[in-house]
Amino acid sequence: MSADPATALPEDPVALVRAMGTRARTAARTLAALSTATRAAALRAAAAAIRADAPAILAANARDVAAGEARGLSAALLDRLRLDVARLEGAAAGVEAIAGLPDPVGALVSEDRRPNGLVLRRVRVPIGVIGIIYESRPNVTADAGALCVMAGNAAILRGGSEAIESNRALHAALQRGFVAGGVPADAIQLVPTTDRAAVGAMLAAEGLIDMVVPRGGKSLVARVQAEARVPVLAHLDGINHSYVDGAADPAMAQALVVNAKLRRTGICGATETLLIDRAFADPAPLLAALIDGGCELRGDADVQAIDPRVRPVEASDWDTEYLDAILSVKRVDGVEDAIAHIARHSSGHTDAIVTEDAATAERFLNGVDSAIVMWNASTQFADGGEFGLGGEIGISTGRLHARGPVALEGLTTYKWTVTGTGQIRP
Repeated sequence: MSADPATALPEDPVALVRAMGTRARTAARTLAALSTATRAAALRAAAAAIRADAPAILAANARDVAAGEARGLSAALLDRLRLDVARLEGAAAGVEAIAGLPDPVGALVSEDRRPNGLVLRRVRVPIGVIGIIYESRPNVTADAGALCVMAGNAAILRGGSEAIESNRALHAALQRGFVAGGVPADAIQLVPTTDRAAVGAMLAAEGLIDMVVPRGGKSLVARVQAEARVPVLAHLDGINHSYVDGAADPAMAQALVVNAKLRRTGICGATETLLIDRAFADPAPLLAALIDGGCELRGDADVQAIDPRVRPVEASDWDTEYLDAILSVKRVDGVEDAIAHIARHSSGHTDAIVTEDAATAERFLNGVDSAIVMWNASTQFADGGEFGLGGEIGISTGRLHARGPVALEGLTTYKWTVTGTGQIRP
């Protein structure tokens, strides 16, 4: 198999995806038969290749960032796009961490012996071929490729045009490492064109792509969910809430909320709405810390009365994922009012409560129906690596198959094996 799929693939997007899918299907069968040790060794070789290629990858990323600045990309998108030495090392370390995780492939989910003596087992197996469609973040190339391969799946990666140089450099390093470790080159393929028609071709590739994972803005994910003829694992927005209860520790509340909003504003785990209990004694220092930290606050008259620097809020703000240093703020009447607001406006991604009252926290944890619900923790922890998963292919806000950070186990399904001793059905 060619180590560079682009050299032998057609230019027509539909034919291109079909050729890539056919190669990926063959590679997936080979991957499924490889041992845990072989797949893990390939990931460690891929991490070493990323480190070895660091100068070339960072140079490619610098070209993407310069092009993005020239195109007028927002500060949030540029932050998602930008790699530096630390972020690239984080990507390499993440690939290594995935190699050290327990392998779900072949794991026994359940076992049952029927009265007639049949033994039924459910065993985890790879899904097959995973298509990942993503924007801006070149680190997804490393995370998604490593997770798919470690779970025994072949990956077809389609990154955004704004990160094309970075993705190509990262893909080349990953693929070289995988091949050195005994994994087929076609186990990880990068769509070589930025033609948007390739996305549509991936969404229609029934029988070649088993699942599509979109990672990007609302328009991308909405298109994928509307057009896909293959299963989709996705979330739309990260409209996340941090609720400061009347029983919250003020110093903790300030530290958590500032981190939840401002640590990195362009990630899907950033808080976008702050809810403050009217019983919280002194919200002024909390708002001041956010504004002084460079955050624009938007609130109604109640919030503006606390700090005149707060700008007026619009109804649409409650349903906006800013991905920027902007935060909508509302005062609520206790935990039930907070839960009701979240039910109306949350995207079901991540919502958090800050309180010292365990009973109130329990009410929030049970009452908020999101993929991730937190107590006294920053919403920025909504990340597969922080959950000990070694990385994530995305955060699912759906209810089927997988929910929350999706890592190795979420990239497997299961099959039944039935062992008998000659039983026939009467």
